[in-house]
Amino acid sequence: MTVRTSCMTVTLKRRFAVSGMDEMQPAGTYTIEIDEELLEGLSFPAYRRIATSILLPAQPGSSIRGQIARIDPGEVDAASRET
Repeated sequence: MTVRTSCMTVTLKRRFAVSGMDEMQPAGTYTIEIDEELLEGLSFPAYRRIATSILLPAQPGSSIRGQIARIDPGEVDAASRET
């Protein structure tokens, strides 16, 4: 299985929620990683998204240094539209 990862940067001007996390995330610039796998057996290259993640920086005063959270691609789209 061949997997490719692409990154993009989004700037969100308002706080937003990430499923599975209790606290709201602050406005800011975030890196989104998209993992896709190559679909085998086709006469042309085609990929299927298998995961989307957001890199969350450490919050001031928190003992957590930062984390990567799996997200639904629709969450990023919704947060982008709200800005």
